[in-house]
Amino acid sequence: MTKVTVCGAAGGIGQPLSLMLKLNPYIDELSLYDVVNVPGVGTDLGHIDTDTKVSFHLPADENNRGLELALHNSDIVIIPAGVPRKPGMTRDDLFKINAGICKQLAEGIAQFCPNAITLVISNPVNSTVPIFAEVFKKYDVFNAGKLFGITTLDSVRSNTFVAEVAPEKENAPTAYNTRVVGGHSGETIVPLFSVCSPHVYSVLEDDAVDKLVHRVQYAGDEVVAAKNGAGSATLAMAYAGYKFLHAILAAMNGKHLN
Repeated sequence: MTKVTVCGAAGGIGQPLSLMLKLNPYIDELSLYDVVNVPGVGTDLGHIDTDTKVSFHLPADENNRGLELALHNSDIVIIPAGVPRKPGMTRDDLFKINAGICKQLAEGIAQFCPNAITLVISNPVNSTVPIFAEVFKKYDVFNAGKLFGITTLDSVRSNTFVAEVAPEKENAPTAYNTRVVGGHSGETIVPLFSVCSPHVYSVLEDDAVDKLVHRVQYAGDEVVAAKNGAGSATLAMAYAGYKFLHAILAAMNGKHLN
């Protein structure tokens, strides 16, 4: 039996992420937690005819035990909770808001499912993952092998963008598996095109390489601008979070993904 909990399940990332998880054959129970609207999301998902059972929880449930109920016996906790980035907001602005949310969730995980794998989506990931680490250390439950910041979106974008500049016969994004090292903010994002797609990288002019790398590093700004104040990357981020979590589930079940 595998239980996955989504903290922030009613948000722009949480809803499409939860939908994909409801379809995952490795998940027996999907637990949804958020501060508002999650009963509607959970009820809606519960009508989908897959075998994954859905439960949903608000903070005030059963004498303010909602978070405990959501996390109890969870094997994996994935966290898209927090506010999205809006035009003009820096990642520092996000941190001031999302840090408190992450601290509260980390304390809940430490108390109610300390052995769970924790996957952090909440931005800025470079700064929110250390919050979880420090809280887990305080509760003496820190395990570096079970705490991950999800930066898979950078790889997803890299695959898409390199395919767009590749020769026509090699322009399928699924043909690429671009590793990205570093962090998840601006110039800390380092896509390894020279290693992962050398046949494309080697034929690009230096200016084209610079534009390609810059586009990956600042693709989030591209989405924020395109949504014109209505939000940030949600659908692609939900997919990236799902892709990472599915790889973990597959590994837990003895499967190897390329």
